[in-house]
Amino acid sequence: MAAGRDGGRHWAVVALFSFAVLTPAGAASAAALPVVINTWAFRTAAETAWRVLELGGSELDAVERGCGQCEIDQCDGSVGYGGSPDESGETTLDAMIMDGNTMEVGAVADLRRVKNAIGVARKVIEYTKHTLLVGESASLFAVRMGFPYEDLTTQKSLSLYSEWLNQSCQPNYWKNVVPDSSKSCGPYKRPEEVTYKEEQTSSKRSIRNHDTIGMVVIGVSGTVASGTSTNGAIHKIPGRVGDSPIAGAGSYADSTAGGAAATGDGDIMMRFLPSYQAVEYMRMGTDPTVACQKVISRIQKYAPKFFGAIICANTTGSYGAACNKIPGFTQFHFMVSSPLLSRPTEQVVDCI
Repeated sequence: MAAGRDGGRHWAVVALFSFAVLTPAGAASAAALPVVINTWAFRTAAETAWRVLELGGSELDAVERGCGQCEIDQCDGSVGYGGSPDESGETTLDAMIMDGNTMEVGAVADLRRVKNAIGVARKVIEYTKHTLLVGESASLFAVRMGFPYEDLTTQKSLSLYSEWLNQSCQPNYWKNVVPDSSKSCGPYKRPEEVTYKEEQTSSKRSIRNHDTIGMVVIGVSGTVASGTSTNGAIHKIPGRVGDSPIAGAGSYADSTAGGAAATGDGDIMMRFLPSYQAVEYMRMGTDPTVACQKVISRIQKYAPKFFGAIICANTTGSYGAACNKIPGFTQFHFMVSSPLLSRPTEQVVDCI
């Protein structure tokens, strides 16, 4: 287990758990520390992160190991190797991790041939003065940090790619190009005379594509850490980077306020820095559930049909979530681990 960067604020026994009752404006909710909350019903990730805390690991350790478990499990095919091939058939990974004490962030994007993306992101914090490394250079850095090169392609990802080619490369992420990207595969190019088509902003993601693990861990002393890991949008244009590895978009942690993590259509959501915005709402005293809802409502004004959700937790251990209601996506499932619960528990919220 990597050494923690939380100022030594570890806990190891149940006796150190703290309990509190938070009474935000308009509602009262029980709260306790520590707390682990993560997007979707990724139970093994939640269990792994909670176990790290029980064994005395830091909040950063818990985030790294929890999200790393999803990379191993290939959660829903949307995290880790062997999923979401781009339009060249290659699987690439994005991840970030954030220390809410120091505000340091480590992130990688378009990472190739290295499976443990969030582990590499952690090394960006520990061994560089940078925040985000991308592409082949991120892979070279990973190798220098001791991570092995491994093939991220599997029979499943090859099958997904083959099926997509056989469907005339539908859906894809091109527009205003020739040949017509809505009817055929590329290579595409810009037309000599550009005629822009009006497109209503909506998600091209399948609702079944759960897309990202985002996790927030708040320790017994209120120390916050957060992180994400994903293999991104399926059939994306090579080089595309979404919200997951971007601080304030994919996740955000601030030990003076709380933490948040987003999931969904990153191309839309990253434009609004939803995780940062949610934490700032909580800093002003807004209840975590309301903070999440306010973030979703803001995005709805510009992209009413976007696919997305967000989880929020403040430094008392109170937490919440919200999602955008669209056909096929009316509820959002997420995991919570807390001293108030006998085990990591799947919870659900109705979308708005």
